[in-house]
Amino acid sequence: MSFFRKSCGAAAILLPAAQLALSLPAAAADYDVGSIHISQPWARATPKGAVAGAAYMTVTNKGTASDRLNCVSDDASAQCQIHSMTMDNGVMKMRPVEGGLEIKPGETMTLAPGGFHIMLLDLKAPLEQGKTLKATLKFDHAGTVDVEYPIAAIGAPAPGAAGGGGMMMQGGSMNMQGGSMNMQGGSMSMPSSGGGMQMNKQ
Repeated sequence: MSFFRKSCGAAAILLPAAQLALSLPAAAADYDVGSIHISQPWARATPKGAVAGAAYMTVTNKGTASDRLNCVSDDASAQCQIHSMTMDNGVMKMRPVEGGLEIKPGETMTLAPGGFHIMLLDLKAPLEQGKTLKATLKFDHAGTVDVEYPIAAIGAPAPGAAGGGGMMMQGGSMNMQGGSMNMQGGSMSMPSSGGGMQMNKQ
């Protein structure tokens, strides 16, 4: 009986760990272009009907001059942009980063849920867990590089971060400042850790 209890206890511990592992993105490649190093690229899966998604990564500038990052195109959406996400008097605001995201010499910038991220606008199809999307990034000085982003589960945490929940807003309105998306009276699904916002058509 004691052996049975120990075995069941071990299984109960292993199951959540296995579920967490399945939600995380597959191992991603690192990329180097000029003095820029890109690591841990990943994206979140989106539900059916979603019109937007998000991708993330860590960027290090190993050079002696500042550089700026822009997203040129990707194979999953009609348009990709670098976006910021901030809280203003309790209201979450998201807007494109005009002129590109600056990465200073010796600086490491982590694009992650709740902060800077690559916004994928007008998805061609839902982002599916286990697949990858490819985006072309352009640095003003370092040049252009194609990056593949393994797609993790919906609401998955960033690599090395704790998991988060989700929140659903129905029947509201959302205006994305400076962007091309305007949704009235629809529904919006936004993971509580931010960043990977999904907007669903009705």
